[in-house]
Amino acid sequence: MAFIDGHPNIHHVTASERLAQIQLSKGINPIAKIKAPSGLRRPCILIRSSPWKAGTAETPWHDVFDLDHGRILYFGDHRVDHTVPVGTTQGNAVLLEALEEHQGPTAEQRALAVPLLVFAAVSRNKTPKGYVEFCGVAVIEHAEQIEQQAKGISFPNYRYELSVLDLSAEDDRVDWAWIEARGNPELSTADALKLAPRSWRQWVEQGPAAMPEVRRRAVRPPRDREPIRQSPESGRELPPLHASREPGASGSASRTPTESSAELMASVLMDRLRNLRVHKRNGRQSRHKPLALLWGISRVATGRPHLAPWREFREEVGSLLAEFGLPESSVTPEYPFVHLQTSRLWDVHGLPPELDAVAHAAAFDRLNPEGGVTEQVARLLGDPFVRSQAVAVLRETYLADIDQHALLERLGLAGYESAGGIEDSTEDHARETVPAARRTVTSSRVIRDTALTAKVKKLHGDRCQVCALQLSTRFGTYSEAAHIRGLGRPHNGPDEQANLLVLCPNHHVQFDTLAIYIDTEGTVRSTANNSPIGPLRKHPAHPLGEAHLRYHRALCGRDTTAHANEGETS
Repeated sequence: MAFIDGHPNIHHVTASERLAQIQLSKGINPIAKIKAPSGLRRPCILIRSSPWKAGTAETPWHDVFDLDHGRILYFGDHRVDHTVPVGTTQGNAVLLEALEEHQGPTAEQRALAVPLLVFAAVSRNKTPKGYVEFCGVAVIEHAEQIEQQAKGISFPNYRYELSVLDLSAEDDRVDWAWIEARGNPELSTADALKLAPRSWRQWVEQGPAAMPEVRRRAVRPPRDREPIRQSPESGRELPPLHASREPGASGSASRTPTESSAELMASVLMDRLRNLRVHKRNGRQSRHKPLALLWGISRVATGRPHLAPWREFREEVGSLLAEFGLPESSVTPEYPFVHLQTSRLWDVHGLPPELDAVAHAAAFDRLNPEGGVTEQVARLLGDPFVRSQAVAVLRETYLADIDQHALLERLGLAGYESAGGIEDSTEDHARETVPAARRTVTSSRVIRDTALTAKVKKLHGDRCQVCALQLSTRFGTYSEAAHIRGLGRPHNGPDEQANLLVLCPNHHVQFDTLAIYIDTEGTVRSTANNSPIGPLRKHPAHPLGEAHLRYHRALCGRDTTAHANEGETS
């Protein structure tokens, strides 16, 4: 049938005499490769994002669609119950392969690259499931291994940054004849490319340099529809897929399966945290907003609702301001409660319009509105990498001159000020049975694999991977094994070889106290000014986990594009 319940039937639109019926049952649905004259070629990969399962144990991630700016953050298919390596699940494997194709350095290689057709599950006729909407054609620009959590258990996965291409030349449509041509083993890649959208052809020809020009943007004036092309093999008409650009309240396009806004991008979140509009007194920045935001982060980290009643905020943040605010500042929690809304990171609910931007403590006491980080920000902060980075940015930018350990411990964020974290310990009843006061304690400690650390130290000959120093002792040499992602809370890193560095005592202390970090190119840098210290010494038998290095960079507040660029020019 061409239509079901008044809506186009996707299986009718994509019906083919050559290709098997498409599947959208999973998030990542590749069509099988064919052997073409110029090499193996996959017709396309169909990506489906559904908000209905987002945040569940089965699908703990939340895809982010910012179609106004042509960007999507899409999560792979590794789950907490998977025992295979993170990049070998079917979906991740096919997307990582696609990423390699999309990064091809020549036009010939990019012509073979597989297009991603992106769909989002939507509600229709009051039915929340069973309907999808076409969002566009995408290219994978970047992928990174991240860590997610489900049921309180951490597990690895991949997050992909997709760029959605501009289809305005085709009236936001894709002709299925293009996909059929890519699946025809008798057609050359050049012949199949002739049916591709103009933006795809431009990207193939020019590569990444074309992306700013060919990436999708907000709604454009409507164009006359182009006639439907015919399949070059059969001559029959193939209906196109239509990418929706339904205008939102502001008149701009906004199609989102979970959330819509560039503010959900981690890099934008960090930029806004660094550039809060804070009051200055005697040349010093007020700590009201940073402390309130750090309180908001602590609620996400400890599993509490991201919004809290004003009276709870007043007591908790008020005491923070009294203890950690500037000595000359008044304790006025009502100011950050309402004025943080200008940061676009904070929500307040339950205030009448006339009080929405007024810091009125008495009215707040009477109405007891709710406030806290936005739902969008809370979802981002659910990622341990993003949360670590956000804590680091606030500490570094606004709170560097106060007792970091005392502040974070007070907020339930103890451990974020060091790479090692803290280990759990519980105390039994104190017993003072001798003149010198003593007590019996029982501690719960992480069991470290001493054989593993000895093996790694031996590989490097007890030489520091930063400075190559080998300390001599009376009976040999000495070095220390440092965990990149600490074993203690809140880091909960693994005791594995890929999470270990061999360091001298000095650089071990600097690494654990976040004074130095390792950038994406393997250069050791000073956190204070990003100045290079030197390349990290490596051993072929000791590969390091990039996800662990990235986590440490996040703790240092150095896992952003801005800092990466700054480091390259320093």
